[in-house]
Amino acid sequence: MSSSKFEPNDDILDFVIKKANGLKGLVDTNLEVIPNQCIQPKEQRLDKSQIDNQESIPTIDLSNFDDLSVEKSIQEAASKWGFFQIINHGIPIEVLDDLKKAGHKFFELPAEEKVKYSTESYSAGESVLMFWSAIGEKDEKVLEWRDTIRHGCNPQNDSNLWPSQTRNQVLEYKKWATPLAKKLLEVLLKGLNVNEIDESLEPLLMGTKAININYYPPCPNPSIAIGIRRHCDVSCITLLLQDDTGGLYVRGTKGDNWIHVSPIKGALAVNIGNSLQIMSNDRYKSIEHCVSVDSSRGRISVPLFFNPSPDSVIGPFPQIVKDGEKLYKHVLYSDYWDHYFSKRPSGKASLDFAKI
Repeated sequence: MSSSKFEPNDDILDFVIKKANGLKGLVDTNLEVIPNQCIQPKEQRLDKSQIDNQESIPTIDLSNFDDLSVEKSIQEAASKWGFFQIINHGIPIEVLDDLKKAGHKFFELPAEEKVKYSTESYSAGESVLMFWSAIGEKDEKVLEWRDTIRHGCNPQNDSNLWPSQTRNQVLEYKKWATPLAKKLLEVLLKGLNVNEIDESLEPLLMGTKAININYYPPCPNPSIAIGIRRHCDVSCITLLLQDDTGGLYVRGTKGDNWIHVSPIKGALAVNIGNSLQIMSNDRYKSIEHCVSVDSSRGRISVPLFFNPSPDSVIGPFPQIVKDGEKLYKHVLYSDYWDHYFSKRPSGKASLDFAKI
C-alpha cells in the first residue's frame, strides 16, 4: 500500500509523479472513478469494434534456430507483421518468472522508497534509471495508466544504483536475452543481404540497451483509459515479456484493425522498431501497438529495447538499395531520438523525420 493519502483537492500530477505514488498508489486509495487527467481522448482509446479475432501474429518455434525455414519465418514475420512471438528461445522459465516477480516487489514499495528512482526526463543512452507514471504527449497532462522503472543496461551504467528488488533479476535476464537478440538481428540482416554483425555494426544495431518494467494497476474505468497509447518503438528490435493478463494489441494487416497478442507461457514477443525499418528501407515494418487495462487485474510487462548508440548514423543499408529507391536519408540517431521523444507523435509519424 502507498504511504501517502490522496485527497480530492490534491494535485494528481504531484501525487502520482513528483511524490512517486504512481498510479498504483492512486488505486490503493480505493479509487472508484478515475480522475479527469486519466481520461483519454476518444481517438486514443482502444475501439473494441476494431478488434479482429480472426487474425493473430505468428508464433515461431526456435528449437531449430539455424534451420533455413526458421530464418525465413522470422524474416517474413518482420516484413508482413512487424510483430511475432517466439517459443523455445533458450531463456529458462525461472529467469522470466523471477523478473516478473521482481517487478511486483518494486511496485509494492512505499512512495518514499520509489521516489529515490524518480526523474521526469531522459536522453538517448542515459545512465540513470527512473520511476515514472507516463504522460502521453510531452506537454499534454493526460496520464497513461502505467507505472514504469527503467534500467539502462550499458557499460557506463552502474547497476549498483538499481533497486535491490530488481537488480539481480534484470542482470540475469539481460545475460540471456542479449545473445538471443543478436542472433535474431543476424537472421533479419541476412534477409537484407548483410551477412554478419561485425564490430562496426554492433553499435548501430544494439549500441544501447534498456529494460523497462511496466506495471498496469487495475483500473475502475478501463474503457476510457489506456495503458500505453498507440505508438511504434524507436528501437531496432524490442523483446517483450508479458504476464498472463493480456492487453497488448498490435495493428493488423488491414490497417485499421487491432489484434490481441495472446500471452503464451514462456514466450517472448518480438517487434521491429523504427530504426530497423529505416535501415531496411521499409523491408521490415515497425508496427503500431497499444496496451489496454483491466478492471480487476494488474499487469506486468518487461520490454527490452535494443537501440543504436547515440552517435550512430542510421539510414538504409547499401545492400538493400542497390537496385531500388532509397526511401530514407541518413540521420544521427540522437537527433532522431530527440525528435521522437519531443514530439511523441502517434503511430508511425516520427518516421517522417528521416524520409527523403
